[in-house]
Amino acid sequence: MKIYTKTGDAGTTSLVGGKRVPKNDVRLEAYGTVDELNAFIGDLLGAVSDGEDRALLVFIQDKLFVAGSKLACNEDCNIELPGITAADIAKIEKRIDAIEAVLPRHNKFILPGGTAAACKAHICRTVARRAERNICRLDEVSKVGAEEIAFINRLSDYFFVLSRMCNYSAGCEETFWEG
Repeated sequence: MKIYTKTGDAGTTSLVGGKRVPKNDVRLEAYGTVDELNAFIGDLLGAVSDGEDRALLVFIQDKLFVAGSKLACNEDCNIELPGITAADIAKIEKRIDAIEAVLPRHNKFILPGGTAAACKAHICRTVARRAERNICRLDEVSKVGAEEIAFINRLSDYFFVLSRMCNYSAGCEETFWEG
């Protein structure tokens, strides 16, 4: 089977369920940004050495495929797909809390930078924020599950504390915004 189908050559694509939409549809922006985040997490995985965070990043990648498949369904799709659960969100929150318990407190904005892993985590944080904005935009025209929105929101928090932990573990000082 060939990788190319030529069905999208006219600027449309099929959603799960078969409905064709323009490639600039808000739904595609939402799940396309989730896919982009997943790719950046793959890059981050190459820079993170902590086993617990590596396992969590793979878990997150898997759950992003779950979220993406839900986002790729048109409104009248009758295909039963798994979704994000409260337990998935709690798993992220538990790791955020564990990391924050180790990190020094701060009361200023932190400029992105530091180690390669920290920089990659900051990129994931910003892409997660964009994915969240796109998903909320989609939610205005087609209902999105609250768990999918909360999960993506929690990811940006996780990537922020992960970036701090990467710097902290390497003895790399954070740079605070002096504005």
